[in-house]
Amino acid sequence: MSTTHRAVAIDGPAASGKSTVAKRLADSLGMVMVNSGAMYRAVTWQILKDEISPQDADAVISSLGGMEITCGMEEGRSTIAINGQFLNEELRSEAVNNAVSHVAAVPEVRDRLVQLQRDYLTTSDVVMEGRDIGSVVFPETPYKLYIDASEEVRRARRAADGEADAVAARDAQDSQRKTAPLKISDGAIVIDSSELQIDEVVDAARQALVKLGWQNPS
Repeated sequence: MSTTHRAVAIDGPAASGKSTVAKRLADSLGMVMVNSGAMYRAVTWQILKDEISPQDADAVISSLGGMEITCGMEEGRSTIAINGQFLNEELRSEAVNNAVSHVAAVPEVRDRLVQLQRDYLTTSDVVMEGRDIGSVVFPETPYKLYIDASEEVRRARRAADGEADAVAARDAQDSQRKTAPLKISDGAIVIDSSELQIDEVVDAARQALVKLGWQNPS
């Protein structure tokens, strides 16, 4: 993808801390932080609203064809709207948590959203977090990080946020799906956040960017 803009790709499993790291890095670098997971959650939210089973791939694909998906940005953060409705807190519901892996595994959903994710780079430098950013969305970027943490720590973080979805089950679904599975992309630097405070993780991320050739990571 030919562009003058740069992408920092941050991948990792649920509750690893990648979203917070992405926000902090984007702010310090003057870039736009894009939460790719919010896009999959938004489509999932609409699927559930339409009373479609998230495990019915054909029905999901049919519904997707009629969705107007609008991706934008506001104050350095990505925004997402479905059929004109901007979504935020709705995306963290238990129902969406439980269904999003099924919807995200549908190749047609990923194809459409990956293109929308790539479109951000036509206008802005981005720090994008997700599960396939370094491997699929921006495989050519040299700036790839993988934020990890132990299952126990991630489960505790989920509980502290009031979310009770099983991280082990989510990991299995995301890692074993046929389309764009969660994995450490080639060239990515892995940062284990299990025993680190968020400031320490961000510092480690900045140091990793230097190793990857970033000229001014602070």
